[in-house]
Amino acid sequence: MSIQKTNQIGQGMTEYIIIVALIAVSAIGVYSFFGKTMRHQMAAISSEVAGNAKESKNNISQAGKAAKKSGDNADKKVTLGNYNEAATEGATQ
Repeated sequence: MSIQKTNQIGQGMTEYIIIVALIAVSAIGVYSFFGKTMRHQMAAISSEVAGNAKESKNNISQAGKAAKKSGDNADKKVTLGNYNEAATEGATQ
């Protein structure tokens, strides 16, 4: 009975690891498309917290531009054959 219980615990851990890995891969994919937007938004937040409103407005503007470009890139049809090209284009915008 204890062998069966040990196998069930191992199975649960394996399933957990697979789920965590899938979430990590998904997060990397999302970041590759929207990374510049997120970086500008975080810069705007940190500028605002630091009390630098002028720099914050610039970062918010840049985040808006990057979001528009990311949205345009997201509208394109992406397959496994051109994923790297689309991700690179999204990261450099």
